[in-house]
Amino acid sequence: MEPENIRFGGGAAGTILHPAVAVALFIAIALILLLPRKYVVIPSLLMVFLVPFGQVVVLGGIHFTVYRVVVLCGLIKLATTSSSATSRLAGGFNSIDRAFALFAILSFITFSVQWSETQALVKSLGTLLDVLGGYVVLRFLIHDREDVVRTIKVFGVIAMILAVCMSNEQITHQNVFGWLGGIERAVAVREGKARSTGVFEVYITAGVFGATLLPLFIWLWSESKSKILASLALVGATVMTITSNSSTPLLAYVAGIVGLCFWPLRKHMRAFRWGLVVTLVGLHLAMKAPVWALIARIDLTGSSSGYHRYMLVDGCIRHFSDWWLIGVKNYNDWGWDMWDLSNQYVAYALTGGLATLGAFLLVISRSFGRLGTARQSVEGDTKNEWFLWCLCAALLSHVVAYFGIGYFDQMQFAWYAVLAILSVAVYEAMLPPVLHAEAAVVSIYEASASVNWEM
Repeated sequence: MEPENIRFGGGAAGTILHPAVAVALFIAIALILLLPRKYVVIPSLLMVFLVPFGQVVVLGGIHFTVYRVVVLCGLIKLATTSSSATSRLAGGFNSIDRAFALFAILSFITFSVQWSETQALVKSLGTLLDVLGGYVVLRFLIHDREDVVRTIKVFGVIAMILAVCMSNEQITHQNVFGWLGGIERAVAVREGKARSTGVFEVYITAGVFGATLLPLFIWLWSESKSKILASLALVGATVMTITSNSSTPLLAYVAGIVGLCFWPLRKHMRAFRWGLVVTLVGLHLAMKAPVWALIARIDLTGSSSGYHRYMLVDGCIRHFSDWWLIGVKNYNDWGWDMWDLSNQYVAYALTGGLATLGAFLLVISRSFGRLGTARQSVEGDTKNEWFLWCLCAALLSHVVAYFGIGYFDQMQFAWYAVLAILSVAVYEAMLPPVLHAEAAVVSIYEASASVNWEM
């Protein structure tokens, strides 16, 4: 049975903030508020991904995690930046933004109505700030191709640092981030295998973080100016995936590679998608069990719980009438450990109903759709096509990872970063040649202004 305090967010009863984290947070706040917009993404990502999610300041019963403080500072930066509403987001408020906003609002409304309790409302408001606020901040900070490269490089540095720490966990069975507080110091061990966690709440999200960044690091490596950093980042992402000792990160890692391998067939993906649908339908008709029972057979480490994931999907489908409107409260009664929603699609369905799940799937669908349209618009420009294709592979990696875990810690910020990068890539790919030239002039002007500011 899931404890009520966990369902409504849980968290520490009092402030847990290591002195070193407090100093770093004050510095990060100053940098976020004072630096030019283009550099703000650096302290933001470093604070979010190098500080345990459990580091929190509790004021009046409200939890301000480091993640939430960074988001609030980013929103202040957005509000105080002198520019038009549309220019604050690259390409304006696009269809992906609309789908994401719809998803966040529906999730907030359905969960609040479902429980109709003050505690649930407070939890929903905090989640809305984390989700919609985090997404908007990254859309604001990642504004052009230069910002995209800078963001991926920062992720590369983070992956290298976390890879070293997670490798140390394999040797010492101690998590160095545990000394800060807010996260377990002892490393989880299953079937004799240590599962490194790094700065994340659980080992699965730690591995998924590295796995889903792989396509972006491969693209960075293909850029001639960044091969050394990209090579080290690739090693870091791979080490994070392996040391997590979990099937979900490995599947996400393989999904990213498979997606990249489809590059020669990029003009024939419609036929492949329909072929995949026909294959799944055929398997469903031929198998004794439903086709989603294949999830139970996935075990790449010898210590995975694929059967639990299968039961989540199966229970969700069989109890459709219970949750379709605004979700359901008592899904934990459907079977052993069913409260552990280790599947993002099932989690959104059971806590937000069919509308929330549909909005989430719409975000993914619109992302793939706009990437496909953008790739066709730059067809023949191999460099831009390859960039867009790497983003497709990164998106696919997240889609696969969602079958084995729900993003509830810093990992959600990495997902929003991919969506923000995607929006920039699509916007720039769809620009007419004349506007491309104008954008280049603006970029040069901003660069010169930045140099003057630094001087």
